[in-house]
Amino acid sequence: MTRIKHMLSAKNAFRAFMVMAVSGMLFGACKSDPNSPGIEYMPDMYRSPSFETYGENEVYGQKIMSARVPASNTIPRGSDNLPYPYPNTFEGYEAAGANLKNPLKASEENLAEGKVLYTRFCVHCHGKKGMGEGTVPTNSEYPPPPSYSKGLKDLPEGKMFHTLTHGKNLMGSHASQLTKTERWKVIFYVQTLQYPEGKSKTEEVKEDTKEQEESK
Repeated sequence: MTRIKHMLSAKNAFRAFMVMAVSGMLFGACKSDPNSPGIEYMPDMYRSPSFETYGENEVYGQKIMSARVPASNTIPRGSDNLPYPYPNTFEGYEAAGANLKNPLKASEENLAEGKVLYTRFCVHCHGKKGMGEGTVPTNSEYPPPPSYSKGLKDLPEGKMFHTLTHGKNLMGSHASQLTKTERWKVIFYVQTLQYPEGKSKTEEVKEDTKEQEESK
């Protein structure tokens, strides 16, 4: 009988302790500040500590840079990151025209993406048809650029790429707006504007490629 009383007393004490603990947690979570979240369990899980960009921050007792500095004399992976070999000179322009060829595959997808990019970055000066009828020269004293199907009809793709990279005359560089791959895609579409009534260079490349594959 005495043992049973002790067991009931222990259970009652445990229940009383749990009630007091839960009540304490509930009352402790209630604060007068409406912006306070109350007592939080592991607050770092809710709000991660922020690091100062390009600054030293302590992690596990060690100070490290948030943004790691690349090793000297290294180049990020990918063809778009390779240095452009031709300088912004007349000689560089001529060398690019003689040596640079579009490394991308002539495909409907690349041609379609080139048209989208041309519409975003080129049409305001060169116009939809590449005749220099863009809104900038039409509505200002800015001289229209030469027509692709006339004055620039035989402009090599290497010179186009050089101009997009460095700029030429009144046209500024587009290297910061377009990656190297995107510049080549734009050139695919520009080549269709050079030959609006006949076969474009893009179509000729596609036919040559098809003939080579069929002959194998």
